[in-house]
Amino acid sequence: STMLGPANVPATRLARPITELAPDGLTRVHLSDSGATAVEIALKTAIQYWANLGQPDKQRILGFHNNYHGDTLGAMAVAPDALFHWPFLTMLPDHPRVSYPTSPPCPLVTPDMACDPAALDGVRQILAAEADRIAAVIIEPVQGAGGIHPAPPGFLRGLRALCDEFDVLLIVDEVATGFGRTGWPFACHAENVTPDLLCIGKGLTGGYLPVAATVATEAIFEAFLGPIDQRLTLYHGHSYAGNQLGCAAALANIELCADLWPTLPAKVMALADLVRAFVEAPYVGPIRQRGMMVGFEVMADPGGGRRFDWALRAGYAVTESARRRGLLVRPIGSTIILMPPLISTEAELSAMVDILRAAVDDAEPILRAWARGEAVTA
Repeated sequence: STMLGPANVPATRLARPITELAPDGLTRVHLSDSGATAVEIALKTAIQYWANLGQPDKQRILGFHNNYHGDTLGAMAVAPDALFHWPFLTMLPDHPRVSYPTSPPCPLVTPDMACDPAALDGVRQILAAEADRIAAVIIEPVQGAGGIHPAPPGFLRGLRALCDEFDVLLIVDEVATGFGRTGWPFACHAENVTPDLLCIGKGLTGGYLPVAATVATEAIFEAFLGPIDQRLTLYHGHSYAGNQLGCAAALANIELCADLWPTLPAKVMALADLVRAFVEAPYVGPIRQRGMMVGFEVMADPGGGRRFDWALRAGYAVTESARRRGLLVRPIGSTIILMPPLISTEAELSAMVDILRAAVDDAEPILRAWARGEAVTA
């Protein structure tokens, strides 16, 4: 994107390394200023793509339950949440959604892995019935804000095949997972998948400056070319999209990351060994890991699947103790999220896990009381 003509040198230079790093076939870059806006651009691009091709009825987006794509209206519409979005639900168009598949334990995905075809049945059923009205499928390779729920290995590849079969676009939201977080530059690389539209952000500047991007195939780009009276242009641009300072930081960050990619698989597997320390911890549910993303839920009865009431904010009992011990981690409800910096050494990873394990032990008395139904305050 050149903001309808004007551009700047850092933004123009940034497009090339993004397309070189992205999965093969993604050749065009629309810069924006946050992950949510990258998703908004992808949604609008998908819908207008079909309109430009003479299929204006393809306006629905198939999403997954428990996904999170941002807090703008379009992003909320494809992933509404009754807890966070309740005041706005009446404003949101109704898009179809299916259950997100459950993954077996798999810290690091490789291209030879395949998923059970049954995991795709829900998607196939909706596409078979509604493909003439569906513009795209949107997915997070790992549900980040949803609690670190990874898709099964091979699921993205199966989803790509279904989208091709039913002639709908595939949008992969890698705002949270991109730039090494899954052990690959992008989760798509692990399955040799090229989406039609890729949403990236966060790691693009190391999280320090507001730059994001929607990366598209040449076929998508070409659908927006033509005389002005054909109204094929995507009229979408925000004031700070392609900010020069942010793009300069992104260029430097991508250059630094070149030496980082080869180190990630070993770190991922080291982290997988370390987090086994939580398997026997009291009130800790199953450990979920994909790359350098770890999540586990503190539960009233892990064996029986009984959760704490969300209003207790049980996760904070653990994360506040971790903070006092010198480790900054965040809870999502009762789920503890550990996402170490990708530059962490194995010694630093070990120290983080040790602190978090100690924090779980610190919280055990109050978790035990809550599990018994006692009214105590953290």
